[in-house]
Amino acid sequence: MNSNTIKTWTVAPEPYDTPDAVVLLRAYYAEVAGRYWKRSVTEAEIDQGVLDFPADGLAPPTGQFVVGRLAGEPLACGGLRLLDPVTAELTRVYVDTRTRGTGGGAALLEVLESEARALGAERVRLDTRSDLVEARALYARHGYLEIPAYNDGPYAEHWFEKRLV
Repeated sequence: MNSNTIKTWTVAPEPYDTPDAVVLLRAYYAEVAGRYWKRSVTEAEIDQGVLDFPADGLAPPTGQFVVGRLAGEPLACGGLRLLDPVTAELTRVYVDTRTRGTGGGAALLEVLESEARALGAERVRLDTRSDLVEARALYARHGYLEIPAYNDGPYAEHWFEKRLV
């Protein structure tokens, strides 16, 4: 690849337990926990996060997990699960810090929204924290509007929704 070649994101469904997906999910947990606790997290703490918040609902027929690759390298992921027959919830949306601002988040959302439609969803919801400013900005740029709380998650501080129909 020469220096003039534009690197592009590809995003596709992938089981959440493949080696690439596991690495990305661990990176996600490391970042969200580290930012919350304002320190680096240990491998044991990441292990506990994976146990406390399993990804097992992120597979058909109740959900989907996707991996984003930039120039073939797995650097982003995201999942969705059905909350009810017409409502999907985004979760574990993560883009490697080294590649933020390169379109990975937008590429994830496009595929996740398409997968939500395929599962019959008419809207997508999500919750996030105040300190995850990049995530909140991404959602706002892509048509997600803040809504009243729809859950009482221990780390939820902002709730968003986007209509798909």
